[in-house]
Amino acid sequence: MMELIWISAAYLTGLLASRLSFPPLVGYLAAGYALNALGVAPLADLNHIAEIGIELLLFSVGLKLKPASLIRREVVSVGGAHLLMTTLISALVFFWLEQHITGGLVLGVSLAFSSTVLAIKVLEDNGELSSLHGRDVMSILILQDIVAIGLLAVAERKQPTQWALALFLLPLLRPLAHRILAASRSSELLLLLGVTLALAGGVAAENSGISADIGALLTGVMLANHTKINELTDRLWGLKELFLVAFFLQIGVSDLPSREQVFQALQLLALLPVQGALFFGLFLFAGLRARTAFVSTLALTTYSEFALITTRAVVDAKLLPAEWNAVISLAVAGSLAIAAPLNRYSHVLFSWFEPFLVRFEKKTGNPDRLPESFGVAEWLVIGMGRTGVSAYQALSAQEQRVVGLDADPTVLENLLAEGRRVVYGDAEDSELWSGLRLERMKGIVITVPDVETRLLAIAQLRKRGFKGRIGTLCYHYEEEQELKRVGADYVIHPLVEAGNQLAKHMLGGGN
Repeated sequence: MMELIWISAAYLTGLLASRLSFPPLVGYLAAGYALNALGVAPLADLNHIAEIGIELLLFSVGLKLKPASLIRREVVSVGGAHLLMTTLISALVFFWLEQHITGGLVLGVSLAFSSTVLAIKVLEDNGELSSLHGRDVMSILILQDIVAIGLLAVAERKQPTQWALALFLLPLLRPLAHRILAASRSSELLLLLGVTLALAGGVAAENSGISADIGALLTGVMLANHTKINELTDRLWGLKELFLVAFFLQIGVSDLPSREQVFQALQLLALLPVQGALFFGLFLFAGLRARTAFVSTLALTTYSEFALITTRAVVDAKLLPAEWNAVISLAVAGSLAIAAPLNRYSHVLFSWFEPFLVRFEKKTGNPDRLPESFGVAEWLVIGMGRTGVSAYQALSAQEQRVVGLDADPTVLENLLAEGRRVVYGDAEDSELWSGLRLERMKGIVITVPDVETRLLAIAQLRKRGFKGRIGTLCYHYEEEQELKRVGADYVIHPLVEAGNQLAKHMLGGGN
């Protein structure tokens, strides 16, 4: 019965949130607080289920990581500078308010961290996890996680064991892991293997005295680049999303805050814009363009779920009063509820503020600079995944002058190494289209997976006055009319087209 109450409450509030144009996780947060306020007993294993959800999330991220291109010098400097500055400010505030020096310092550091769960989830939902700004955000989150290991040891007065460093050797087991993955041909076995490895990495990390999340992440990295990664990720997606619902629900299970504690939580939320402004300024100082800096900043401007863990630890150690549990819980929940819808519309928000924000960016030396022209190319392929590369090859085979465009630095590096002509660019970036000469272009093929990105790119091109042909994809029939309405000339359904081509080949072979 209790399971039905919690799951149905999560569904109903998530549905209401989505109807109001909020991400469902905002509804899950509200459900946790509402059920707590109504005196409904929490599920016995809610926290444990939430922990599994986070491990599966980090494991899925590890599957997509390419370590060689992840850690960027300017991003590490931004993350380090932000951590130091925010820690100093937060710690001074806590010293002044409570006079709890050790507890204030630990809590000040933990409030400098951003929510790993929210940042990764919004990047993944937006299809931006492998984009340039997605990698920037991931680099900073990993840096914060490394610092978090030491911080949690201070908060709980524990030290990692001598085996902790050995955990970072997990990716060296890649040949063995790849062989096991290749042997798991059944979809059920593939799912079981993914869950087993994620949990095994978490258990190994916990036994080494560090966060289970780090172990799950490194185990995912161990499997990265295998041909079955996309299939494994697809199998894990639904299970991971279901377990993550428990994470958002359990935030509201802590003690309900008093009026004074609500006021303190609101004060912490009022400081979030300062933290965001600091991130934005540091990204610009590192040479990133205003758009990249803005989108990355929104993903990072939250309080981390890690603050819940450290607060509980310092309260148990009597380094801070017990009421801080409720204050930090509400502040974290509030930051997630605010950040989720902002991230959903991050590109739209930037378009509103673009004329003002671009004034602050450096004009030269941008690592994310846009191409100035496409040279003599007459065809452009946007999105150089499997479909995009196929379109590129087909045009090249017809001796057409074609260039590819993609926002994933690793994809660009691989394609350039193969001798293909590709450039960096994000289809959602209005500045990309406003600064390019497209008169020479005969046609543009758009193969990016996210339908909102396809719609926005087509609309930008037509607004820019592009008269050439635009072809794109749709995965649902209701998308076709919308894509044609904004200016697409050709829209195909990949699965329908695959069936048609297969039938043609079969009939041709029969003749």
